[in-house]
Amino acid sequence: MLKEIHDHMVHELHQNARTDTVFVVAAVLFNLVVLGINWGVASDAARGRDAGQKDLILGLLIVGTVLINLFAFKALTAGKTTRRKIVSGLQQMYADNGVDKYYSQDLLAAGMVRYTLFTLVLAVLAVIAIVVPLIERTAG
Repeated sequence: MLKEIHDHMVHELHQNARTDTVFVVAAVLFNLVVLGINWGVASDAARGRDAGQKDLILGLLIVGTVLINLFAFKALTAGKTTRRKIVSGLQQMYADNGVDKYYSQDLLAAGMVRYTLFTLVLAVLAVIAIVVPLIERTAG
C-alpha cells in the first residue's frame, strides 16, 4: 500500500508541475501579445487616430492583463501550497521508513524559490505590458 501512496504522491507532483507550466507559459505569452497590441493601439491613439476607440481597447486590454495575471498568481500560489504539502508528506514518508537521507530537505526550499521567480517574471511582464503602452499613449 505504501508504494501505491508514494506513486500517487509523485503523480500529483508531476500533475502540479504540468499545471503550473501551463499557467506560466499562457500568462507569459498573453503578456507579450498584449504588450504588442497595446503598444500599437497606444501609438495610434497618440497620433489622434480614433483616440476614443483606441483608449477603450487599451483600457479593456489593461483590465484583461490585470485579471489574467491575478488568475495566474492565484494558480501559482495554489500550486506552491500543493507542492509544499506533497513534498512534506514524501519527506515524512521517507523519514518513517528510514530512507530520508536520500532525499534532500533543500528540495522543498528550491521548489519554493522557483515559484517566487515564476511570480516575479509574470509581475514584471505584466507591468511592462501595461506601463510601456501607457507611456507611448501619453507621449503623443
